[in-house]
Amino acid sequence: MSKPLNFDDIVTMQHIYKTFNKGSVNEVVLFTDFNLTIKEHEFVSVVGSNGSGKTTLLNILCGTTAIDSGKIYLRDRDIGDMKEYRRASFIGRVFQDPAKGTCSTLTILENMSLADNKGKIFGLSAGVNKRRIDYYRTQLELLHLGLEDKIDIPVGSLSGGQRQALALLISTMTPIDLLILDEHTAALDPRSSETVMELTDRIVRDKSITTLMVTHNLRFAVNYGDRLIMMDKGQCVIDVCGRQKDQYDISDLLKIFNEISIECGN
Repeated sequence: MSKPLNFDDIVTMQHIYKTFNKGSVNEVVLFTDFNLTIKEHEFVSVVGSNGSGKTTLLNILCGTTAIDSGKIYLRDRDIGDMKEYRRASFIGRVFQDPAKGTCSTLTILENMSLADNKGKIFGLSAGVNKRRIDYYRTQLELLHLGLEDKIDIPVGSLSGGQRQALALLISTMTPIDLLILDEHTAALDPRSSETVMELTDRIVRDKSITTLMVTHNLRFAVNYGDRLIMMDKGQCVIDVCGRQKDQYDISDLLKIFNEISIECGN
């Protein structure tokens, strides 16, 4: 039976069930009566081994993967049956692959203009509003990557770190209820991943965006965010916030992570 909604919660997932390849020899039961709530302005880091359910959790929230049963609310809206493109109007997502968050053949200016007009009707008006160029430059200056001087170059010519930073910026240009970070530093070199992670923290804090970040980087999970979740076999085996989270360090997580892997025969 579903509990009444708490309006301090942005995300409410109640009694979620999800099985892949149902009825076949490859059947995998991932979520069984899974429940999760995320409060407004929380920055939640999620870790777990491959197959633990963390990426499927993101796909379910974004509408990429349908659930078998259960309820999903964003604020007081039931979004369980809502199409992915409709959820995209209030859920921002940055993918692991830097190429997925931007259009490589368009310039930085054109990419930002498209993001700025998300949800609006274009009609036959110009795709780029030149009166907004100064605003775009100001936003790019916040990245401290010099992109404000490259506004007319194709995004495909940027480095992976620059492109991911731009994807992060444009995903938060318009008001959103939830930001999804899908291992968004995993494909970057160590220096770029540090830069993008620091930038992520700054944007999330400055804009007070409720954020759910999946990462394989245990140090990022420990050092960033208000709340830490470790998933295994579709369940949250660790869920701590505040002072409890501060008591965890990388060695604690690694020990639990290794114990789970040994139990699974890995």
